[in-house]
Amino acid sequence: MARLLFAAPVLSVIACEGEEEGRCIPFDAREERYDSREKLPDGGAPTSADCMLVCQRLDAHRCVASPAPTAPPDGGEPYPPHTACYFTVAAGCASDGRRPEGLQATRAEARCALGTHFARMAWLEAASVPAFLRLAEELKAHGAPRELIRAARRSAGEEVRHTRAAAALARRHGATVPAVEVAPFTSRSLEALLLENAQEGCVGETYGAMVAGWQARTARDEQVREALSQIAEDELRHAELSWAVEAWATERLTPEARQRVRDARLAAFQELEHRVASEEPEAVLVEQAGLPSRDAALHLLRGLQVLLA
Repeated sequence: MARLLFAAPVLSVIACEGEEEGRCIPFDAREERYDSREKLPDGGAPTSADCMLVCQRLDAHRCVASPAPTAPPDGGEPYPPHTACYFTVAAGCASDGRRPEGLQATRAEARCALGTHFARMAWLEAASVPAFLRLAEELKAHGAPRELIRAARRSAGEEVRHTRAAAALARRHGATVPAVEVAPFTSRSLEALLLENAQEGCVGETYGAMVAGWQARTARDEQVREALSQIAEDELRHAELSWAVEAWATERLTPEARQRVRDARLAAFQELEHRVASEEPEAVLVEQAGLPSRDAALHLLRGLQVLLA
């Protein structure tokens, strides 16, 4: 995994003539999209007439339901049924951290794309703290090896450090980090734990580690490169923990449950690929924050796909 992360080619980052280092570039609010695979409260598939029941927690203003698998334009694997939720934000989302179950949606307040990006990043890193603490407690309850439990607790501490680093970058660009609100946790089965781990860990955190490593090498802003260098190393360990948890726990599941976990992991990858292919980060985020362009992000995803095969 480490070789995969650091073997990615570096894009040349050329400064914009006359632009000040770390300059905050104003931007207009824009429409953002989030694809959800949630079902209706009664268990049915959303339609365009009732899909707002799925999207209302995101404060969406419109939605489009795709109740049947959708074929991508390149002829690849069909996207699973999903609902596209549209809402207004100031800048794109980050892919950092492990989102806990019950995380309440919010939006960062900032005057510029860089501020919003780093505030969103800090919020997601902060949300990862209770996610890892819960993981540690659940691993203990399910009889996991002490090494995995300690690694989960250590990861929670590292996410605190990531939150501080990202919040400092957000403040530098005039942004305020929103508070993290998570619904109370309830006990769950080992399979439920692994389903979340497959989506948020094996896919989300692994991709997040790759993106952080890319940013650490390509960001024009020196402070961003310095902060993301440490974060990338930690996130790589978090991704490795996710795969180690799956390797330990899947042997304790029935063959049917193992297949459901594999299906969830592949579905999460397809959802991520769909989102990445439909978004192009603002130029200032690519230049100053080092975010990969759409083409570069798809290149990183092809590397992730090797792990999922």
